[in-house]
Amino acid sequence: MGSYIRHIAILTLLLAFAGCIPPGRDEYAPPPPPPPQLFTDPLVLGTTPEKAPASTWQAAPVTPNARTVQSGTYTVQPGDTLRAIANDTGAGSQIIALANGLVPPYVIHPGQQLKIIGGRYHTVNSGETGIAIARAYGASWSEIVALNTLEEPYILRIGQKLLLPSAAPSDPANLSLEQRASAFTLDIDDIVTGSQPALADGVAAKEPSDWRKAISPTTTIATPAGFSGRFLWPVNGTVLSSFGSKGGGKVNDGLNIGVAKGTPIRASADGVVAYSGDEIDVFGGLILINHGSGWVTAYGHADKLNVTRGQKVKAGDIIGLAGESGYVQQPQLHFEIRKDRKPVDPTIHLPKRG
Repeated sequence: MGSYIRHIAILTLLLAFAGCIPPGRDEYAPPPPPPPQLFTDPLVLGTTPEKAPASTWQAAPVTPNARTVQSGTYTVQPGDTLRAIANDTGAGSQIIALANGLVPPYVIHPGQQLKIIGGRYHTVNSGETGIAIARAYGASWSEIVALNTLEEPYILRIGQKLLLPSAAPSDPANLSLEQRASAFTLDIDDIVTGSQPALADGVAAKEPSDWRKAISPTTTIATPAGFSGRFLWPVNGTVLSSFGSKGGGKVNDGLNIGVAKGTPIRASADGVVAYSGDEIDVFGGLILINHGSGWVTAYGHADKLNVTRGQKVKAGDIIGLAGESGYVQQPQLHFEIRKDRKPVDPTIHLPKRG
């Protein structure tokens, strides 16, 4: 009788244990196949480097070498050239030409009186960028651009003398790295106008690379040829904030478009990547594309950047994934179109949506 009771107890335990196993499950069945790979997966788009390459303004550190030049006049001597006069006086040749109404090919004559604009001039060295020069002096790069009437493609030349703002510290060597950094600000216009490394006279900028081929930060990239000005929507989403004034002194230089995190960001037009990074805090992950003829597009708040500086892109190419990096609280894309450095309303240049 005892043996019979023990058999019944064991059978009851086995049945209870079997009831805990989900029906239809086979302990030795092969694992289910992985889900199909999406075109937003890293293996499809490529991955962001764990350590981003150095920015162009970090690749060639600038040693302040400014020379103070006194205002005055210079009498042109036989055999003088504008470049020789600049070297002799310490002033910039472009500044001398502008002050005296000289135009290319800058013909001057012996005995001619040239006005020399005084101030502090920095002599550009190999690989230096405008942004790095501004940072070395704790100065505003946009003010340097205005003082020296720099124009597209904004490529500095070795030996070029840049007039510095009078408000810049008189002796930047006395500034600590922290003080220089705190005096330095960076915006989209700074990158567009001041991120190209300096070249020697007569040396041409290099052509953009093929898709996803790395470009050295010390390489100067040629500006794209003429552009028609036709753009595509970079994402399909709801406009959260339109272009223009928002009151209280706030201005939106583009559109903020609400999308799901991970939404592919597409190049709005053919061009060359001028910047890909996250050094402007407000925008988080940011991509700038130069389209030529003064046209630039900006793509901010990206969660992932899939292009690097110097790469050619075609309209519709996936350049990154949308997210909520920077100063936003929901996934979105900040999109700008700029012409000749000035933001314009993107909706004027984008196709109408139904």
